[in-house]
Amino acid sequence: MSGAKIKEDLEQLASDAVERALAGGATDAECTISEGEEFSAAVRMREVESLKEAGSRGAGIRVLRGQRAGSSYTSDLSPEGVAKMVNAALALARITSEDPHAGLPEAADLGALAGDLQLYDDAIAHMQAEWKIEQAKAAERAAFDFDPRIQNSEGASFDSHIGRRVFANSRGFSGAYRTSSCGLSVVPVAKDNGGMERDYWHTAARIAARLESPDTVGRRAAERAIRRLGARKVATQKVPVIFEPRTARALLGDVFDAVNGSAIYKHASFLTDKLGEKIAAATLTVVDDATLPGLFGTTPVDDEGVASRRTMVIEGGVLKSYLLNTYTGRKLGMKTTGNASRGIAGNAGVGPGNFFLQAGTRSPEAMIAGIRNGFYVTELIGGGGNTVTGDYSSGAAGLWIENGELAYPVSGITIAGNLKQMLMDVEEVGADLEFRSSIAAPTILIREMTISGE
Repeated sequence: MSGAKIKEDLEQLASDAVERALAGGATDAECTISEGEEFSAAVRMREVESLKEAGSRGAGIRVLRGQRAGSSYTSDLSPEGVAKMVNAALALARITSEDPHAGLPEAADLGALAGDLQLYDDAIAHMQAEWKIEQAKAAERAAFDFDPRIQNSEGASFDSHIGRRVFANSRGFSGAYRTSSCGLSVVPVAKDNGGMERDYWHTAARIAARLESPDTVGRRAAERAIRRLGARKVATQKVPVIFEPRTARALLGDVFDAVNGSAIYKHASFLTDKLGEKIAAATLTVVDDATLPGLFGTTPVDDEGVASRRTMVIEGGVLKSYLLNTYTGRKLGMKTTGNASRGIAGNAGVGPGNFFLQAGTRSPEAMIAGIRNGFYVTELIGGGGNTVTGDYSSGAAGLWIENGELAYPVSGITIAGNLKQMLMDVEEVGADLEFRSSIAAPTILIREMTISGE
């Protein structure tokens, strides 16, 4: 069966499920169908350790009887399987409690972006298993070849995914889109003078040609592992802290949790009732944009059928918007921002598009050069921010900064602060923004945090 035929069949199946729900007494309904194929090749010490290839297909439906909602899902897409799914959702909707904010988006909010968003690359679908295995082996080999101190490996992997998403609802919306992605990672282990350290590097993209080469991935991973050898603790003190992009991304994830409409309406965020207020330094601008071509958070439509868009979340330190789906928007008396996210069943949550900290103009090297004594964070271990209070604490490893240079590796410490103050204390934002996931940040410098060490 051709790809076009499969697309038409799945869209028709979703529309038919909605019609069946309406005929069964639903006042509104929405159906999501998802299918995908994934492959993973893992190698370790130059040998294939595991291969995984799997396909999946499932449908979910959410129905409303007035303001009572019920949902169900199935992996059986036969007429009988779909009928059982619809009937199960209708039965649940009869017994659930009424929710005055339940309901589908308004018809005026429905729609999808037109044009090629570069979400699918046929080259990924045609990659051969042998080639994927060789990419993983080549990355690990490059790590071993980088330095004789790379004496072990926790492995390398190449992963790929091809998927399709279909959605239809009773407000007249129907749509579908395809996605692809692939990624390569390696975790080398360095050994010297009895000490061992590990680190990793990875590359991922929706378009195959945008992947970094195995040689680049292996060398960067090895370089990062080598520079951690001889790590020591430091004395407890308060110093400037620089988060490299990988760790800054985790920090920005805490900010996403704080602007998530679900946390806001529950008064479970330190940013509740802060719209229009200055909550961060003027150097900080955060955007959520699901319209940027080729990125992991890009989609033509959210998981309620609302067209994707660009939302300014924090601009020059001022909180401009929360991120909302239809339900959280209604709870707050606001409009959806097109951030509905869910699996194939249940109520939608709130998810990021491409949620990123806008790049500045300084290079990371220039930012480091301006610090006499401080900490450069390359790994966060557990912990994180408390969305309710803003309290922040995490184990960390990285490099100590002395007189504007990276002086020696540090591990076994904890960094702590409060996100409210940390956002205000963002002194500089780097120019090195890279999108390796749906949340992305460049290097950031925070004026002062507490380092708990010896």
